[in-house]
Amino acid sequence: MSSQKSWFARVTAHEKVEDYSLRYAPKTFRKWSPAIVASAGLGASAALFPFAISAVLSNQLGSANALIGNLIAVLFCVLTGIPIAREIAKNNIDMDLLTRGAGFGYLGSTLTSLIYATFTFIYFAFEGSIMGQGITGTFGVPIEISYVIVALVIIPLVTFGMSFLAKFQAWTWPLWAALLAMPIAAVAVVGDHGVGSWLSYKGMGASAGASTHLISNVSIGLAAAALLSLLAQIGEQADYVRFMPDEGRDNAAAHRFWTFMSGPGWAIVFAVTYTLGSYVASYTASHIGAKSNEPFQNFLYAYDLFLPHWLGTTFAFLLVVVAQAKINVTNAYSGSLSWSNFFSRVLHKHYGRFTWLLLQVLIGLALMEANVFKEMAALLGFYSNVAVSWIVAVFADLTINRKMLGIGPSWVEFKRGHLYNFNPVGFGSMLIASAISIGTYFGMLGAELKPYAPFVAALVSFICVPLIAVLTKGKYYIKRMPSDGPVSAHVAPKHACAVCSDHFESPDLLDCPHHSGTVCSLCCTVESACHDMCKSIPIVAAPLTAKP
Repeated sequence: MSSQKSWFARVTAHEKVEDYSLRYAPKTFRKWSPAIVASAGLGASAALFPFAISAVLSNQLGSANALIGNLIAVLFCVLTGIPIAREIAKNNIDMDLLTRGAGFGYLGSTLTSLIYATFTFIYFAFEGSIMGQGITGTFGVPIEISYVIVALVIIPLVTFGMSFLAKFQAWTWPLWAALLAMPIAAVAVVGDHGVGSWLSYKGMGASAGASTHLISNVSIGLAAAALLSLLAQIGEQADYVRFMPDEGRDNAAAHRFWTFMSGPGWAIVFAVTYTLGSYVASYTASHIGAKSNEPFQNFLYAYDLFLPHWLGTTFAFLLVVVAQAKINVTNAYSGSLSWSNFFSRVLHKHYGRFTWLLLQVLIGLALMEANVFKEMAALLGFYSNVAVSWIVAVFADLTINRKMLGIGPSWVEFKRGHLYNFNPVGFGSMLIASAISIGTYFGMLGAELKPYAPFVAALVSFICVPLIAVLTKGKYYIKRMPSDGPVSAHVAPKHACAVCSDHFESPDLLDCPHHSGTVCSLCCTVESACHDMCKSIPIVAAPLTAKP
């Protein structure tokens, strides 16, 4: 038993396993080029989920409505993602730490950690279901067993964090591109499926939400509502963007380009793959019916147009496995980070990212076994209400409050000892927007607005953030100023933590009167005996608007 404990302790303490999961990513660890970081971050774009959701929405609502809804959602993702990705790359922190400082407060962001964790395990289940369908379709294994295989395979791939994921994503891109191009070309050339036939496709009969018209505002709203849940994807992108090297004069252009690509740039790739998925599904639906909602069946039918069945099955299986492994390592990795952030603050203990990786996989497996894939559009439509409220609140704080109104600090503070537990600017705005939009979703504001509930969430959140900031005069951003003012992430000498004795760079350290010394942000997080005594001791420091 002791050997098992020592093994577990070694795993959870290993730097490559932890990836600085609850703290600032130090300069010494960020050894990858911007292009490599972007390659890892864009692994999410390889997913076959765009093919699945585009097939579902095209079959329910028609190709034209599904495509317009996609363009609206992608525009939201890009616009909200740009300032978030920039701040993540600049400060080298993840989405949870950014949310703390961007209007939510130290404990206020625990709710967004749960929202984000929910996002990752929902999508883990969706993507895992697609891989499981591929295993079952190829080998005839019962789907329940296929789901278990999918879950078990992901664990060793994610265990060693960014060090492995950067290599895995880079190595698999060429294979993914080649396997994807062939079936799409087959539909176009062998299947002779033209653009006119694709865009005029109205779906498979009178399913819920379908319209007799080619283009319907209600159908567009339903499609966009399901896809707006993807605003939370910037959280997964942030888990990679935080490893960007420092921006300097010699790499400024490349740094900004790759920050965009690894951040909101994923949405552009998603738009392309989603469009291709709609195109393929509009052709295969008339041949394989409801099976066209499953990417494996779609690609298998397309491969069979020009290859022997055995070879088409092999290629379809390889495509599903490669694509889904690329995305589900990201879902599992990001989920483990989110659970770590949540439980470290709630329990004041840090059990290691590996612990929460196991939890993430178990929840995802349970959802797969519950056949959540069949409820994809409806589940995402509901989830969008909360996800949009959160992301738009962060976006509004970074762009409106800080840039236009000059409210809030000029840096992003994430350490417990410097923050209020709750900041009503972001936290309050998200709660108000979520409540109103969920009410809209259930028809409380009338049937006409029901399809547009996530847009209500965006509007309310965008208005409330600056309004509450003005009313509170930015009081709840900083509880205690750093003793030496905001610390630059680019000047980072290492110092020892008074609690754990490990050495950390300056942006990850703060003064602690309870321990009579300097402690790291994680030791500050898990400390349960101090009762936040530091926040009651005034420290004379630089003004709130000081530039780092």
